[in-house]
Amino acid sequence: MASAAARAPKSSPKPKKPKHSLYSNALDEAEGLDFELAQDVEGIDDEIALLRLKIKSLLETDPENVRLIMQATNALARLIEARYKINADQKKALKNAIGSVLKDLAIPLGIKYLP
Repeated sequence: MASAAARAPKSSPKPKKPKHSLYSNALDEAEGLDFELAQDVEGIDDEIALLRLKIKSLLETDPENVRLIMQATNALARLIEARYKINADQKKALKNAIGSVLKDLAIPLGIKYLP
């Protein structure tokens, strides 16, 4: 004969309570759910990948917007520096590499390159 514990229905895990923060009241419901998901993410790899996609999109759709492209690539360099905790020499090499890539893309597209 089965014990009372074995006959009792298995309970499903309780849903997590929403996290409240300083920003909770400023967000609508959808943003609040996205914010909760974002709080569970560790690291900045997703942000690096997203910024790379945005830079690619900028180069395809608005290649003349050199100022925004440079701001985005500088932000990318800072994210990579933070991600990998690179030193000053590595940082300079990274900036030079990003500049070279931009120059190699910009010149064939007829965009004036600004160092």
